[in-house]
Amino acid sequence: MNKKRDRLQIIHDILLAIREKGSQVKPTHILYKSNLSHQMLMEYLQELIAKGFIIEEGDKKGKKVYSLTDKGYDYLRDYTVIKGFVDSYGLG
Repeated sequence: MNKKRDRLQIIHDILLAIREKGSQVKPTHILYKSNLSHQMLMEYLQELIAKGFIIEEGDKKGKKVYSLTDKGYDYLRDYTVIKGFVDSYGLG
C-alpha cells in the first residue's frame, strides 16, 4: 500500500511538473501531473506564488500560466538532496 504524500512531496510534484513542461505552464497540465483536486491545486499555487517559488502570468490569450523562480529551482535541487539523504539512512 502506498503512503500518502506529505506536503513537501506535493510541492515537489507541482514544481517538477512546471519544470518539466518548461516556461509558462497552464494549470491544467499541473493539475494532471500533480494528481490533485482543482481546489487543492489552487491553494498550493497561491501559497507558492506568495512564497516566491513560482510566478503567475498571462499568456498571449490572457490565460493563466505559471513558471518557476530561482527559489523554485532551488527547492527542487534541495529536495532531491534531502530525499536522497533520508532514503540512504532508511528513514523514508
